[in-house]
Amino acid sequence: MQILHIINHVQKIGNGIVNVAVDLACLQAQSGHDVAVASAGGEYELLLAQHSVKHFQLNQSRQLLNISKAAWRYRQIVQTFQPDIVHAHMMTGVVLAGVLRSGCEYGLVSTVHNEFQRSAVLMGLADRVIAVSHAVANSMVQRGISNKKLRVISNGTLGSPRNRQITDYQPLPLHRPAITTVAGMYFRKGIAELIEAFIKIAIDFPQAHLYLVGNGPDRPIFEAMVEKTAFSDAWVGLRQRIHFEGFQPEPQRYMLATDIFVLASHCESFGLVLTEAREAGCAIIASDVDGIPETLDNYQAGLLVPPKDSQTLAAALADLLSNSKKLNKWKSRAKQNLDRFSAARVNEETLAVYREVIPNYNCFKSMKVPELLLSK
Repeated sequence: MQILHIINHVQKIGNGIVNVAVDLACLQAQSGHDVAVASAGGEYELLLAQHSVKHFQLNQSRQLLNISKAAWRYRQIVQTFQPDIVHAHMMTGVVLAGVLRSGCEYGLVSTVHNEFQRSAVLMGLADRVIAVSHAVANSMVQRGISNKKLRVISNGTLGSPRNRQITDYQPLPLHRPAITTVAGMYFRKGIAELIEAFIKIAIDFPQAHLYLVGNGPDRPIFEAMVEKTAFSDAWVGLRQRIHFEGFQPEPQRYMLATDIFVLASHCESFGLVLTEAREAGCAIIASDVDGIPETLDNYQAGLLVPPKDSQTLAAALADLLSNSKKLNKWKSRAKQNLDRFSAARVNEETLAVYREVIPNYNCFKSMKVPELLLSK
């Protein structure tokens, strides 16, 4: 197959959507397919080239002056590469590929990662819409996407060509017990609630430290929260126990040294980072929302708490920190049943979806159906 992936960029900044697309491109090329990626570029261009994946420069920024340039460039890429499949991973890409398909005989596949965004409904322009969890699929049906188009392929990046084996990473010398999150610094990731929960337990567990791994626009607000509390006489030393680590290219080194991993998101289509925390053997506490229960084997591989509830989160943290037997039990449970999160399995299931749509276009071509119909 000739497979073209469209993604906004291929920067190495911890973006889960980009990571999944890069994994697919590399693994599909390894399987013998002719694969290309169209994006604004980034550090992963080198990895793509090492896997014989072509990269086409495509700036999809939505500034008015760039729209016509992007459309012209996209048509040029399609004419050069002549894909059988175009796989769009973000909204702008699926709009380009859908609107400009007239005269181009390819199957169009989209993957919905962030169904909470209003623009996610536009992913329905594709012939097949991949949902990364059953929760996402149900949400898309409620928003008018036909069940006939939807295919659920649970996310997974273990064994990714981007990473080394988990045993090849050296754990960092973190203060223990270590509580860690790896997430963008956004309110919707529940960072504020995690900080509040840690503050609630900090006096009772004076050895515990909190590590916040990631960057984002709301980070200054979270840092101000800590500073404000740290000025109180009752919380002397708190500032030294909450660590803003920024983006880390190897978060596995934190996870391997972590006792409790927390993902306190308000909304989360799947929670890829939880699979990596599981592989590292962390006990996990996460929000009982959207696709997270599926990622934690429906309550079997981690503790689930209500979103936006720092009090319940604090109680869950205290429960594990005060009971080493229970903590070790959840660490052990996290490492079970991990095969289903492999990037190889995601790739095979994705290729099966591609094969569903390619025969339709081959049939249309042999019947010489007018170009207008081919664009529908």
